[in-house]
Amino acid sequence: MKHVLLFFALLAGTSSFVSAQDKKPESPRVTAEGKNVKIAYGQPSKKGRVIFGELVPFGKVWRLGANEATEITFTKDGSFGGKPVKAGTYTLFTIPEAASWTFILNSELKQWGAYKYDEIKGKNVLEVKAKATKIAAPVEKLTITLPGDKLVVEWDQTQVEVPVK
Repeated sequence: MKHVLLFFALLAGTSSFVSAQDKKPESPRVTAEGKNVKIAYGQPSKKGRVIFGELVPFGKVWRLGANEATEITFTKDGSFGGKPVKAGTYTLFTIPEAASWTFILNSELKQWGAYKYDEIKGKNVLEVKAKATKIAAPVEKLTITLPGDKLVVEWDQTQVEVPVK
């Protein structure tokens, strides 16, 4: 009898573990690729929330996504926001404001969120400002694309573009 109970207990525990493994993450890690540039970020959804100014506060450093901080890779020397950048991978942070955003490339990789930004801000490689514009139709999922020679961020009713080569 003890063996039967143990068997069913193990079976229940295993099936719970397997079903937990089958769930897709709420904010999956996605990749955007352009010419000589690649961005990997956690893609959160709006889910009826007010994003900028509430969920993502104005004036505070943000990881530009969910979970692990966003990373941008330049396969060769290029430029970001008109400033030169060496080939390599960087953490990409932003400081959103209503009218403009500051984009920050930082050399410290594998950051979880922006929680330790104050400790690593000495490793900032560059900072650039970009105009934030309001778009008519809300974008449900944070979307980062690399069309042509620019990086485009869209989420909720906000769009921001930065030249990138």
